[in-house]
Order: sequence, then C-alpha cells, then structure tokens
Amino acid sequence: MIVKMNKYTLVLYHKAQEEFLARLQELGVVDITTAGWEPNEKEREVLGQIEAHKAATESFTALKKNPAYQGGEPFASGEEAYEQYVAASSHLESLGVQIAKATKEAEELAMWGDFTPSTIEQLAREGIVLYFYSCYTNEFVQGMKVWGEQYTVEPIAEHNGTTYFVAVGRQGEPAPQIDAQPVRTPKLNASEKYAEVKALEAEKAEWDKVMARCVASQELIADHANGLKDELQFSQVSRCGDKEAEGKLIVLQGWAPEENAAEVDAMLEAEGDVIFVKEKPTMEDDTPVKLKNGWFAKPFEFVGDFYAVPKYGTMDLTRYFAPFYMLFFGFCIGDAGYGATFFLIGLFMYLKKMKGMGLISQLVMWLGLGSVLFGLLVGNVYGVSLIGKGVPEWYDNAMQTINDQLFYIALGCGIVQIIFALVLNVINTTIAYGFKYSFGTLGWLIILVDCLLAFLLPMVGVEGFGFSSPLCLGILGVGAVLMLLLNNPNRNPLVNFGSGLWDTYNNLTGLLGDVLSYVRLFAISLSGGALAVVFNDLAGSLAPDTPGLRQLVMFLILAFGHGINIFMSAIGAFVHPMRLTFIEFYKNAGFEASTRIYTPFRKQKQN
Repeated sequence: MIVKMNKYTLVLYHKAQEEFLARLQELGVVDITTAGWEPNEKEREVLGQIEAHKAATESFTALKKNPAYQGGEPFASGEEAYEQYVAASSHLESLGVQIAKATKEAEELAMWGDFTPSTIEQLAREGIVLYFYSCYTNEFVQGMKVWGEQYTVEPIAEHNGTTYFVAVGRQGEPAPQIDAQPVRTPKLNASEKYAEVKALEAEKAEWDKVMARCVASQELIADHANGLKDELQFSQVSRCGDKEAEGKLIVLQGWAPEENAAEVDAMLEAEGDVIFVKEKPTMEDDTPVKLKNGWFAKPFEFVGDFYAVPKYGTMDLTRYFAPFYMLFFGFCIGDAGYGATFFLIGLFMYLKKMKGMGLISQLVMWLGLGSVLFGLLVGNVYGVSLIGKGVPEWYDNAMQTINDQLFYIALGCGIVQIIFALVLNVINTTIAYGFKYSFGTLGWLIILVDCLLAFLLPMVGVEGFGFSSPLCLGILGVGAVLMLLLNNPNRNPLVNFGSGLWDTYNNLTGLLGDVLSYVRLFAISLSGGALAVVFNDLAGSLAPDTPGLRQLVMFLILAFGHGINIFMSAIGAFVHPMRLTFIEFYKNAGFEASTRIYTPFRKQKQN
C-alpha cells in the first residue's frame, strides 16, 4: 500500500533557516521538495568526493581477500582513513608499475652476466667500444658465418631461443653492420638492478601496511561518506526554498507520512520563526511515494522497483501481482527439486543475515516455494517425472491431465490475470478520479467476462447461457453502452462513440497479443524440463559400469548439468514473469508511475 502523506508549506525568516533546517534534519521524517536544483561548484566537489568514497568502499571487497591487507589497525577518523587510502592507492599503483619494469630490466641484465659497468667505461676510454645485440639463436648461427669473419663477436648467453652477444669495435670506426636487434649498453648489472627491485618492494610493503589500516577503517570511511551526503543534502535543501519579501522570507514545501504527523506538528509548533500550513495532497501535486506492505508482499517490492513506484493517490499493485509472479516463476521453473534448491539458497542467505540481502533472501524463498508447488503439480523433481512412480492414482491422473493441458493453462493464467487487472483498473480509477471515469474500462470488463462465460459454461454442461441467449446479449449491450458512449463523462456522447470504437479495436487486438504473451510460460517450462531430462540421460549413459566410479561420474555430470540448467532457468523465470507484470498486468490495471520516491531530509552519518 501507499503510505498516506501530509503536505506542509513552511514559511520562515531567512536568518533562522540554517538552525531550523538542522533541527528538521535531526527529526528526519520530512521530505523537502528540491525540484529544479542544480549543484554549484562546491556541491559538485562534494558529489565527486561521495563517488570517490563509494569507489573506495567497493574496492575493499577485493582488498580484504589479500592476506597483506588483513589485521590492520583502524585510523582515528574516516577522513584520515580516506586520505590515507587515496595516497596508498596512488603509491601502490605506481610502485607496482616500477617493480614490474625494474624486474623485467633485471632479468634482461642477468643475460649479460655479473659484469662491472665501470669496466665498459674504461674500455671506451681506451678506444674499445662494445656493441650489445640479441637475435634468435638460429639466426645467430647463420649470421656468425659472416659476422665472425668481419668482427670480433662473442656470445654471452642463450635463453628461450634467443642469443645475447657482444661485438667489439673501435672509437672512430663505423659500428659493425650486424643484422640483429641492438640492445642499449647496460648502465647497471643485474645485482644492482635486483637491489633496486628489493628497495621498491620494501617501500611497497610499508604502503601495504597503510592500506591494511584503510581496509580496517572501512566502516569509518563509509560513515565519513554519509557525513558528506548529509552536507550535500543540507546544502541542496537550503538553496531550494522560494525567496519572498525581498529575500527575507523562505518558503519550503515538505511532505511527511500521516503516521508521523504528531511529531512533525509538535516540532513545527515549537518553532517561533516558522509558519506552516498542513493539507492533504491532490492528484496534481508531485507527492513523494512511500510503500508499506506486509510480510508476503514486501519482498516483491524489489521486483516492482525495476519498473517504477506507483503515483501517489493511485493503487499500489505489489500485493496483487506478487501471487501471480510467484506462480509464473514456478511455472517457468516447473521442477520441485529446483524450487527446493532456490528455497534453501534463500534460507541460507536469510539465516546468514547477509548485508543488504534481507528482502532478496525472502523473495528467493517465496519463489522457491512457488516452484516447489508447481513442480509437484506437474510431477517433476530434478528432471524425474513422478507420473507412474507409485504415487496415488488420483495424483497420477491429476499430474497427467495438467501436463497434457499445460499450454492452455498458460493461456488461462493470462486471461485470469488480465481480467483481474481490469477489475483493479476500475477500482483504481474510482479511487483516484471517481466511479464515472471508470465506465469505459468497466464496459470492456463486462463484455470480456460475458463472452468468456458464454464460451465456457456450455462446455462444462451449463445450459441457458450462450452467445445467443437474451441474458448474454443484454449484458453485452450494457457493456457496449458503457464502453462506447460513457467512456468519458466530460465529452459529448458522439465524440465518446468515435473514441469508443477506436478503443474497441485497440482492446481486441491488444487482448490477443496480451494473452498470447503468456505462452512464454509454457515454452520456458518445457525447455527447462527437457534439459533436465537430457542431463539425467547423459549421466546414466556416459558413466562407466565400474562401481564407485560410476556413482562419482554420475554425480559430477548431474551437478554440472543441473547447476547450469538451474542458473539459466532462473534467469528466464525471473525476467519473463517480470515482463508479463510490467507490460500486460500494469497496462491493463491502469498503472501510473511516480517520478518521486519518499526521501526524508535526515542525517545518514551515525553520531
């Protein structure tokens, strides 16, 4: 359900604004309208810091797995911890590059042996120049047939098919004409370079200790980020009031749940410099939306949030689509074993109290239960059919019938949900605008139900009500009048008639497409069930006959195959019922989306 809100118009003296907003932020239940807010330079800087803090906090998930960053002592404050994190991140990244580069250079120098660079310089002063080269060993062997006759060439080392060698020349003479890769004359030997690597690694170890302290200060950094959010929100609210009386009066618009009316009123009445007016929101107001659902529907708000929250003053459809979504998810999975797996995963997440996963774990458990129930209806448990497996005869016959009629059951689910959505549309329109504005939808609903009964009742042996019966035709006439002539009470009946004809065409064509969309439930269920059977057959046919080994191979094939199938089935079972909810159900229920979620002006930083 949508929580009822009160609309507050606040008028305050400009000099009292800062102190008043501080007390209002402490109260933490009033949503202040900030429409049209554009961040200034300082606010953009704070936004950047908030994003940087968020990135730092997210990086700790991976850093905590590194043994080098465990067991650190937290810093004294979140601000200091964040500053040290920025410095440590920068130095560690730079040192990582330097160490990698120096290590590579040391490995290259090691090819030339443990020489003394001063000796090369001494030879150069005496007129002897050493030229350093490298090439593939086979090319060196071929080249030496020519180079060895013209120059003094000495191989130094051979590594991974590459030969490193030196050619001797004299000052003032042209460099040897050798077709090989020239190498820069080394200024250090390998020992000196490895010493440089060791020094860099020692410096990195010190910064690793700093990063370990940063990881230990994760909560402090998150709390400091919340403080920045409070600062930004305060600045945003303080700049969004309308200035009146030459800027001496500030007018703010706020919203608070009716359940908090007593504490909000008491706080405002105690303010000597504030005048406030409390009133009920209208459909024209941009009222923030807060949802409040019970133990069953609450987890399904996670699904609804993928689309939008409902507009204030209309109906929250969460509790109404939740049973259908649970049923459709189970339809797509179609396996009680898979459903039990989902339920156990959700239960594990719930019992472990994983951070931020409370509602998701409950949702997974509900969806798992839906899958178990539907899997038992069709008689599938990890790809094994229960039909003909010694179950009671009535249950065996029921499973057989359901499996034979699964295609029509999917279509039937669509028809039921669409009719239910139209009923909600009538109620929703009546609540929001008045009963007379629902006549068009009510007429279409009457026609749809009347035709459905005229089609189904004779099939089940009920006589006297068919398409040619007077009662059926009379009901059709009532529905036609409502849909064609009274669809909008503010328009001329002739205009309504033309609009009604167009709506009739859209309804008829839309209904066919909407109902056929539910065939996807049957298709997804069929594909997942077929794959489960395939993996079971593979496990039985590919496993060797050797006792012990056979069971092991079968287990591995079943675990791998069913694991993949559960993952793929879960994706389809989550997405496709969501599509049916947001497109078919929301459309027929007349869902109106809100652009604003209730966001109270409150402190996030823990004191």
